[in-house]
Amino acid sequence: MTSFYHVCFVVPDIERAMCEFRRAAGTGWSEPVSDRLGDWDYRIVFTTGGPPFIELIEGPPGSPWDASGGARFDHIGFWSSDVRDGSRRLAEQGLPEDFSGCPYGRPFAYHRMDSIGARVELVDVGRQAAFLDAWHPGGGPMPAVDETCQG
Repeated sequence: MTSFYHVCFVVPDIERAMCEFRRAAGTGWSEPVSDRLGDWDYRIVFTTGGPPFIELIEGPPGSPWDASGGARFDHIGFWSSDVRDGSRRLAEQGLPEDFSGCPYGRPFAYHRMDSIGARVELVDVGRQAAFLDAWHPGGGPMPAVDETCQG
């Protein structure tokens, strides 16, 4: 098993992206949710059926999910036993932090991975129960990168 649990695309039109995924691959979707982080209102949705999930985020210009230049693959997400330690580890390994939700009370961080032209997201495993409740009710626990064994 792996700590990888989703891929994310930022999109200018979440309903259109959901519809095209559904037509192309029969993908099922949860209901999109509106939320706010800092100064940014955004919408988010995950596929149904369990991991690995596809995540779509519709964010405003200037936000971490700015799709004003068009839809794009944004990140691959992993659970981490400690997002701050994991973020420090990635930065030390040459993957600079691009954005952190931690100052906003959200335990995740994005790091640039230029070799794939996208970001890696670490999400603290302490957030997993709430994620499962919201997006995969009844789903079992998913493994996390053990930051105590890294380095």
